[in-house]
Amino acid sequence: MLRIAVQSKGRLFDDTMNLLAEADIKVSASKRTLLVQSSNFPLEILYLRDDDIPQSVASGVADIGVVGENEFLERDENAQIISRLGFSKCRLSLAIPKEINYTGLEWFNGKKIATSYPGILRKFMKQHNINAEVHVITGSVEISPGIGLADGIFDIVSSGSTLVSNNLHEVELVMKSEALLIGNWNMDEEKHQTLNEMLFRFEAVRSAQDKKYVMMNAPKDKIKEIAAVLPGIKSPTIIPLADENWCSIHTVLDEKCFWEIIGKLKELGAQGILVTPIEKMIL
Repeated sequence: MLRIAVQSKGRLFDDTMNLLAEADIKVSASKRTLLVQSSNFPLEILYLRDDDIPQSVASGVADIGVVGENEFLERDENAQIISRLGFSKCRLSLAIPKEINYTGLEWFNGKKIATSYPGILRKFMKQHNINAEVHVITGSVEISPGIGLADGIFDIVSSGSTLVSNNLHEVELVMKSEALLIGNWNMDEEKHQTLNEMLFRFEAVRSAQDKKYVMMNAPKDKIKEIAAVLPGIKSPTIIPLADENWCSIHTVLDEKCFWEIIGKLKELGAQGILVTPIEKMIL
C-alpha cells in the first residue's frame, strides 16, 4: 500500500483531490480523518499541514507527498522530486509600501523584511550581497509594514490582490512555485509499481487537458483535404461506412484552435460532428 501525504485544507488540497478524482482514484470526502484509504486503488491518503509534508516523506512516515515547491525548498528535507504537477502555481516575491520609490535590490540593505520563508529569503539575499534583517512571522505577513513591524515583506503572491489591499506593491520576483510530487528515497519495488501506475494516470490526465475528441462523417473524396487541416495527436482514424462514398473520421483537437478547425471541416463537407472532452475517455 502506497501512502501519500496531502495538505489537509486549502487550494493545494482541492487541486490534489481533483487530480486524484480525474485519475479515477476514489477517496471518500466524507471521512476527513487523518488517514483515508482509496476504495479502488492501493493508496492511502495521510492529511497533514503543508509544512509537515516534506519531513514526513523524508522520514518515511509517508512514501510520497504533494507539496508546494516553496515549502519543499524552505524545509530542505532529504526527499526526491518525482514530478512537477503543474497546478497551485504562485510566486514568492519581495514587496514594499506603494508610496516608496524603489531603486533596486540595494534598497533592502539595512531594512527589516517580514516573511514565513526565512531560509529561501536568506539564501537569496546572500546571493545578491544584501544585508537585511529577516523577521520571521507565521501569520499574516502582509500587515507587517502597515503596523511598523517591517519595512517590506517576502511572501507568496498569487493574484496580487492581498498586496493591493494592504497598500503594497511587488518589487522583486524571487522564485516561481508549483505543486510537486515528492518521494522517499527508500520505497520498495511494490510501492514503485503502484507509484508508476499512478504517474501514468496523472500523465494521461495532463495530456487530456484542453483537448477534445472529435468524430464526424465526411465524403471520401474530401479525406485528404480534411486530414490536412487536422493537427491531431497523430493522423486521424478513418472508418468506412455503409455508404461507400462516405467515411467516419476520428481525431483529437486542441481547444485553442477547435472552433477555427470545425469551421473548415464544415466547409469541406463534414457532417454529424460530435465532440467529447478527451479526459472523459482516458480510462
